[in-house]
Amino acid sequence: MRRVVRVGTRRSALARAQCDRVVHALARAASETRFEVVPIATDGDRTWTTTGPLDFTDAIDAALARGEIDLAVHSAKDLPAVLRPTLAIAAVPRREDPRDCLVLGGPGRLADLPAGARVGSSSVRRRAQLRRVRPDLTVTELRGNVDSRIARVRRGELDGVILAVAGLRRLDRAGEASEVLDLRRFLPAPGQGALAITARTADRDVRRLVAPIEHLPSRRALRAERAFLGAVGGDCTVPLAALGRVRAGSIALRGEEFDAEGRLCWRGAAVGPADRAARIGSALGRAAVRGSSAAEGTGSRP
Repeated sequence: MRRVVRVGTRRSALARAQCDRVVHALARAASETRFEVVPIATDGDRTWTTTGPLDFTDAIDAALARGEIDLAVHSAKDLPAVLRPTLAIAAVPRREDPRDCLVLGGPGRLADLPAGARVGSSSVRRRAQLRRVRPDLTVTELRGNVDSRIARVRRGELDGVILAVAGLRRLDRAGEASEVLDLRRFLPAPGQGALAITARTADRDVRRLVAPIEHLPSRRALRAERAFLGAVGGDCTVPLAALGRVRAGSIALRGEEFDAEGRLCWRGAAVGPADRAARIGSALGRAAVRGSSAAEGTGSRP
């Protein structure tokens, strides 16, 4: 009899698309196993408001901890900096494009929008960055799934929305992006574009099962970004950005912190061996807390 592995995910179309991609990859690597997708409602999906970092993950990881599912597929940027003690990130597949993009009602770019144009986002980080780049725009908090956000633009209720490139690609809607935003002005949230597959730490069989879809450079970049997040003490309610890039055994990590009005509070960068990603991320996070761009000799102002 084929073994059945239950994979938990949020109910949204994007979450299901992400989960389906992971399940297809796992099925190719473990043909003797049957994977069953288990959609789970989260507090964030019910209310489309966020009061903390657990709104989109806690119900799923609680089910995982109780043994109701065997794996969970998360957008890595939704995960809290510290997981439940009985859980671990078992695999990080190859990361998708981490950048943000702008979706407009017609042709154009961010620079083309007139003063007072209405642009919406669900992210405090994106809204802060937008206020910094275009303080003359009307920046609006916007909740809901990708469909409902884009629909508000199509109906003329908003002039544009900022979304993750990765989400549109996973929904096969990348062609709806009007402009992919420059990383120099819109550094993404820690973990953006990456998926994190969580499992019970003690479940060695399941952790071995997902090992074939691990992408080590993506894992190391995520490790650095999450260590930075943890050292800063930030979550999805803080305008915080970080991006790690791994090349030829080295990792380059950039981090930024803003206030709600888009004023840049801190910016720093660090470079070091990729196998020390967590240490580099923690050091840069501590530098951010100190208000300095030097992380114990490894940081430099970009």
